Amino acid sequence: MITRREFLDALAVSAAGLAVGTTAKSYDRILGSNDRLNFAVIGLNGRGYAHLASLKANRSSARISHVCDVDANILKKFADTVQQEMGEAPAAEKDFRRILDHKEVDAVTIATPDHWHAPMGIAGLQAGKHVYVEKPCTHNPAEGEMLVQAEQKYGKLVQMGTQQRSSPHTIEVVEKIREGVIGRPYFAKAWYCNVRKSIGTGKEVPVPAHLDWDLWQGPAPRHPYKDNLHPYNWHWFKIYGTGETLNNGTHEVDVCRWALGVDYPKRVTASGGRYQFKDDWQFYDTLVTSFEYEDRTLSWEGKSCQGMKYYGRDRGSLIMGTTGTVLVDRDGYEIYDLKGNKTGEFKAGSTTSSSDLQGRDSMTDAHFANFIAGIRKGEKLNAPISVGNVAVTMLQLSNIAWEVNRELHLDTKNGRILADAEAMKMWGREYEKGWAPHV
Repeated sequence: MITRREFLDALAVSAAGLAVGTTAKSYDRILGSNDRLNFAVIGLNGRGYAHLASLKANRSSARISHVCDVDANILKKFADTVQQEMGEAPAAEKDFRRILDHKEVDAVTIATPDHWHAPMGIAGLQAGKHVYVEKPCTHNPAEGEMLVQAEQKYGKLVQMGTQQRSSPHTIEVVEKIREGVIGRPYFAKAWYCNVRKSIGTGKEVPVPAHLDWDLWQGPAPRHPYKDNLHPYNWHWFKIYGTGETLNNGTHEVDVCRWALGVDYPKRVTASGGRYQFKDDWQFYDTLVTSFEYEDRTLSWEGKSCQGMKYYGRDRGSLIMGTTGTVLVDRDGYEIYDLKGNKTGEFKAGSTTSSSDLQGRDSMTDAHFANFIAGIRKGEKLNAPISVGNVAVTMLQLSNIAWEVNRELHLDTKNGRILADAEAMKMWGREYEKGWAPHV
């Protein structure tokens, strides 16, 4: 059994990073003295700003004491923004391991590239921190198993960033489905569309002086730096990212399986390809996935480079039942009878777009409030890792089905692939020597 210190020492394959950016005042506050939790935000480009906004919205019970990023420019910009918006300067660190050594840090939030989510989350739990991790919580199904085990072993909370689980109108309409508003639900369709541009063909170039490329790669096997990778296009490289299914499909597929009341399916199929451009993008830009249960079906359709909307929406979830249909997205819901006549609706008063890469919204504020209440008061989490990991594993299995180009048969208890050794090899991944996570 590996100890926290052994794990962190094993991670130290490069020299420990020095603190950069803003120098903070001491945060040697004792938890409970003013009933505010110290949060460290790790991964500061894009979604990290939503974490800042939501911690600001919950500032009566939380503060940002530390921030962390391997890019010095991104780190300084974010630290300066925290000081402007929160009124106090956070400690700024390049190396997340230094964050974990600070006893005063109560919780870490992780908005890094996908390949870091589970290893960093596990390390946080081993360091005695509560963890808020963005979707997808892992890079591969094996990491999902480890992260769930780590939460159970170390006794801290892990909330996954599927913030629609904390959306009041989504909670309401799922309850209506449970009460029979559309009869017995049996089919759910989720979708996402965007008009992403080509990422081109990257060239090997010197690593920018402001970026610690070795620490950025962390658990991933080492590759040369290319000029079309950082800070966002890593999503489309298999060694770091997980494709559009996990990048965005996680949200709506999670809503659909929540509404249908299902966990792991018995079969998964996936078809699609990279059609729009010829470039370094390693995943599909178009994918259709089907998850089959004994008496229900769930589908996801992703279109990364085609903006044709369904039902006037960039993204959403449609749940069909024996007496009607529910259409729900981040902005509200609509209820229809069996013939497609609208019988009810709710509008949240907001308008979201798939082109928004930060996602500052009231749902995320509520999701953080739920996480904070879970830490402080024992409130039940809306998206604990044991729940969040199900949709993530399902979509990782759809990636595997796409890779091997055939139907996968699953163990419905844990999602593991049955009677297909080639596909099951993709359950985990290879790690850079010394960086593999352990529970």
